[in-house]
Amino acid sequence: MTTTTTAPAPAATTTATTATGRRRRRRRTPWVSSSIAILFCIVWAFPVYWMINTAFKPRSEMLSSTPHFLPESPTLDNFFTAIGKGQFHIYLQNSVIVVTGAVVFAIVLGLFAAAALSRFRFRGRRPILVLILIVQMLPGTALLIPQFLIFNSMGLLGTYWGLILSYVASVLPFSIWVMRGFFLAIPIELDEAARIDGASTWQVLTRVLFPLVMPGIISSSVFAFIAAWNDYIVAFTFMKDQANYTLPVWLNSFTVSVGGEMGTDYGGQMAAATLFALPVVVFFMIIQRNLVTGMSAGAVKG
Repeated sequence: MTTTTTAPAPAATTTATTATGRRRRRRRTPWVSSSIAILFCIVWAFPVYWMINTAFKPRSEMLSSTPHFLPESPTLDNFFTAIGKGQFHIYLQNSVIVVTGAVVFAIVLGLFAAAALSRFRFRGRRPILVLILIVQMLPGTALLIPQFLIFNSMGLLGTYWGLILSYVASVLPFSIWVMRGFFLAIPIELDEAARIDGASTWQVLTRVLFPLVMPGIISSSVFAFIAAWNDYIVAFTFMKDQANYTLPVWLNSFTVSVGGEMGTDYGGQMAAATLFALPVVVFFMIIQRNLVTGMSAGAVKG
């Protein structure tokens, strides 16, 4: 009687099967990731699309029970209403002045503070870092009343300076932490080499370190710009005179009389919101390349 023995499968066959399965999973993973990313982009972009779509609709289409994904009778009347209502150029000027001041002061103060906290060793440095982190964790609304009382006693309510200082106080901790990370990514040997060549502390900062942390400056300026540009509650609380309101407060002023009752002018408000978003889009188009470079550089510590 002959006994037949079945030989086990070669190990090479099992390895090839495993490798094929891995390649299939790798090919499938980008499709899954891309599909999820596209889904999130659609969910995020739809409100923006609907805002622009509504800005070009007449009121009859906006209030129709049937949604119109494209305007059937496009009109620019809403934009004329937005620009002509309450002197749009004045509110735009207020926003530009306040945002520019907040960004400049936050970047300058944050830059020197980050350089001191990363490049110099002095007593109390770590408690200062912890304190900055704690301040950053506090919600902005918790500081609103103390700031109101302080600025009121100093006579800064209703002025550009009061609003600028409030925005600087809210974005400065974040700017310091971000730019400090960029300073730490620069090797200390560069400072030592510059000092050997006869450079002073100021020259080391301005000629060696500051140019290298420019991506961090740009990243911090983006955060400061968005925080100051989009703020509503601080501007509405601190500004007494309506002529000093910024654009976010102006967006809340669109009303229309319907049947003897006051209602929201959705068309004018959406057109105003579109105009309000344009400077942010232009700003990002200008600095987007430097922003990506800054994010990449800040992720690597040299």
